[in-house]
Amino acid sequence: MIEANELTKRYGRTPAVEGLSFTVRPGRVTGFLGPNGAGKSTTLRMILGLHEPTGGTVTVGGRPFRDHPRGLRQAGALLDAGDAHGGRRARAHLAVLARSNGIPRRRVEAVLEQVGLAGAARRRIGGFSLGMRQRLGIAAALLGDPPVLLFDEPLNGLDPEGVAWVRGLFRELAAEGRTVFVSSHLMSEMEHTADELIVIGRGELIAAESLREFAARGTRRGVAVRTPDPHGLEALLTAEGAAVRPEDGVLGVTGLTAEQIGGIACRHGIPLSELTPRQPSLEDAFMELTAGSVEYPAEESR
Repeated sequence: MIEANELTKRYGRTPAVEGLSFTVRPGRVTGFLGPNGAGKSTTLRMILGLHEPTGGTVTVGGRPFRDHPRGLRQAGALLDAGDAHGGRRARAHLAVLARSNGIPRRRVEAVLEQVGLAGAARRRIGGFSLGMRQRLGIAAALLGDPPVLLFDEPLNGLDPEGVAWVRGLFRELAAEGRTVFVSSHLMSEMEHTADELIVIGRGELIAAESLREFAARGTRRGVAVRTPDPHGLEALLTAEGAAVRPEDGVLGVTGLTAEQIGGIACRHGIPLSELTPRQPSLEDAFMELTAGSVEYPAEESR
């Protein structure tokens, strides 16, 4: 379990994290979300004792992480896939970590196999793709068979097969009773992976609740519309004040009801093959509830 209580980090007069309190419980995947600059990476580094808090406390398994004598046995983390020295071979990199934490050498071979890098164990890390580096970072996190796992943007550089593998891995780890804390900007993946969410903005807590509860807080209950004339319908709906977003052959429409959209299409002779009201997605809720916390909002087009 990870517990933060009034966790604060300031750089001079600039707050990066301010009075942040939350609990990450075992047996579930908890997503850690927030706009760029929200303080997610700073928070993860304070959990692991890499940054000293200005105020407040954070514990892993009931103790500050620095108080655990062999850290990799208590918590494994992937914070930056580029941290591994490019001149080392994958097996040697993991062997050094294992030796420094009193972990049996057999675990090195086990985690290389688990992440799909057994065939690349003797290759130098400098020649790895970003996806392979991510897998190596996950292997390092798993090395001590820890009860707590933290991952910062673990899906960067992975192909679709790799993304599906990571999604399954996180669920397996949580099902084993581990605490799994995942920071990601990929809302679609969090929607398929996370059970709980911790959402922050400008270093402050916005929400700590189940994914379903958070998504339900969004008010933009749009309509999915499919038509053979998407451009023509989009122009008509936009003229009526709707927001229209093309999504893989379907128009996602907010600002008008399904009945209003159907009436507009009927009056202009545009056939519809789908007209489905839908609940707000995680991305819809996230964009709406963090709108005031975006550090550099894009200008609206005129």
